[in-house]
Amino acid sequence: MASSFSSPLRVVDDCRGVLRVLSDGAIVRSQNPGFPIPVVDDGSVEWKDALFSPAPHALHLRLYRPRRGQAPGEGRLPVFFYFHGGGFCIGSRTWPNCQNYCFRLASDLRALVVAPDYRLAPEHRLPAAIHDAVASLEWLRSQAAADPWLAESADLARVFISGDSAGGNIAHHLALRFGSHAGRAALAPLRLRGFVLLMPFFGGTQPTRSEAECPDDAFLNRELNDRYWRLSIPAGATLDHPLVNPFGPESPDLEAAEVDPMLVVVGGRDLLRDRAAEYAARLRGWGKPVELAEFEGQQHGFFTVAPWSEPSGQLMGTIKRFMEDNSAGSS
Repeated sequence: MASSFSSPLRVVDDCRGVLRVLSDGAIVRSQNPGFPIPVVDDGSVEWKDALFSPAPHALHLRLYRPRRGQAPGEGRLPVFFYFHGGGFCIGSRTWPNCQNYCFRLASDLRALVVAPDYRLAPEHRLPAAIHDAVASLEWLRSQAAADPWLAESADLARVFISGDSAGGNIAHHLALRFGSHAGRAALAPLRLRGFVLLMPFFGGTQPTRSEAECPDDAFLNRELNDRYWRLSIPAGATLDHPLVNPFGPESPDLEAAEVDPMLVVVGGRDLLRDRAAEYAARLRGWGKPVELAEFEGQQHGFFTVAPWSEPSGQLMGTIKRFMEDNSAGSS
């Protein structure tokens, strides 16, 4: 005789306490950020939110810019997109770690920073996040004259795309989509000048040395890395899917692809280090304008965990130099 009592629910997947998947398939999300740190706002950077993807998705982005009057005669600011990380499963433009990092980006780079949200897995598996990132670029193009901040401050001839971890993966896919002549024409009058991939979240069925040797106590360890992929990739896909592995058997031919200049940033103690370093090396070997910056001793996401640290300051200098090197001929 069957029992009249159902089995108690249990958590089968937990992503930093923010996302829990239960044994019956239910998804529970906490309203609290995964990193409960204080927002450090000294008033030198102003910010506001804007809706870029209306219902049914209702996605917002956050704009940051240095307060006017701090640098008289500065002129229009380059536009710097920042797509947050979180394994495509967690994260938000509103999280304190994201906001603190964006404050420093706007201040140090003297840029108008655009930090979009995107739909998260497992409710919205890939490629939903990529589609939302494209929508945020299209919002910039369509609102350039209508939004007061953009109309006053944005130099549309100097647009840079960046992202960390999952956001770095997004930046890769945007670079492929908009690197061709047709892709550039689709965004006019925006002019993409370069891409900054910060510890990009790539994967593959064959583990790398940095993945195999990653300690369990790392900020991003292999168990959490595998969980993010399991929850975010298309149903039935493997880690060699084109959205995961840039060099998978069905991935686009990157040797033939047109791409704008790229800066790939890796950490010496990051589980993802080897994949990103190989990515940069192979693209550079094919003659692509790609450079690699390695931060020895740094774990995954060091710049958002401690945005005012010395290594984070060095990263800001590296990004600023990359932007200056690739802004020639802007209006």
